[in-house]
Amino acid sequence: MRIAIDVMGGDNAPDAILDGALDALDLLADDDQLVLVGDEEIIKDVIAERGIDDSRIVIDPTTQVIAMDDPPVTAIRTKPDSSIVRIARLGGKRSLKDGEHCEIVISAGNTGAMVAAAQMSMRRLPGVHRPGIVVVMPTFHGPVVLCDVGANPEPRATHLHQYGLMAAGYAQKMIGIDNPRVALLSIGSEEAKGNTLVKEASATMKKDPFLNYVGYAEGRDLFDGKADVIICEGFTGNVVLKLAEGLAAGLFKTIAAEIFEHDPELAARFEPVVKSIYKKHDYHEYGGAPLLGANGICVICHGSSEARSIYAAIRTSIRFAKEQVNQSIVETLEKYETVDEGAA
Repeated sequence: MRIAIDVMGGDNAPDAILDGALDALDLLADDDQLVLVGDEEIIKDVIAERGIDDSRIVIDPTTQVIAMDDPPVTAIRTKPDSSIVRIARLGGKRSLKDGEHCEIVISAGNTGAMVAAAQMSMRRLPGVHRPGIVVVMPTFHGPVVLCDVGANPEPRATHLHQYGLMAAGYAQKMIGIDNPRVALLSIGSEEAKGNTLVKEASATMKKDPFLNYVGYAEGRDLFDGKADVIICEGFTGNVVLKLAEGLAAGLFKTIAAEIFEHDPELAARFEPVVKSIYKKHDYHEYGGAPLLGANGICVICHGSSEARSIYAAIRTSIRFAKEQVNQSIVETLEKYETVDEGAA
């Protein structure tokens, strides 16, 4: 298996990306390859500094970088030798020489550019209308899968329905939830509430025999155990994700500060507990966000990814491949299409 890493993407690139990727060599099998895509001199210097001599490392040099604030579509057209465009091409199977294809591509760079490049080069799985980014959110009641969090801000109802099918399959394979409960994010639990998009998607999902659809979920329902999978359009999903991340970090800082001010000795005793809880809610530990529906394994990491974020992303992507999540998605969509055609 070949894993391509966008060395130049992210707020902490290239150092943190390279550190995380090189740390992850212990996750690779003897016949795997780690393809480092980016500035060749920088990559070589870091490898030399760390004294690493590993035949599984391959350098794929590029000369351009897509910045975090570059317009996505314009950037991939005007910067064809950028690391994002290159890893997307490596993830595709067209116009590549034998031995160049990478089963996994990972980037912490410009999300819009990565999504656009992946759709252009990797294409979509059979039957998928639009890929969606999926994340796992830790809660007191267990992990919750949220899709979409940024790939498709203006979807159709059919896209949301497919996100339900794909994300449910992801929850089964990656989290081990049998028959996951699927809900649509809305502004209330009553059927009369919600916009046209949500109502149309709900009507379709209700009729789907392959979905354990439980209706609407409000924002607070993400954390109270109402559903295992929550579906929404990319704009709202991204806002929800960033809000949850910021709120969690802020709460832990506030709790730690209050305990220390009240009783420094008590704070010292509680420190291991607080750190343990924070680790369970730290997005750096969750290994990036797969672009579900892409014809390959494309993992998009947070722009502020640290070395441990990249390590976790590689670990998650390897498991994604072993669990054959994409194959499961294709099989589920084929079953649905067969049933839908029969009903028509």
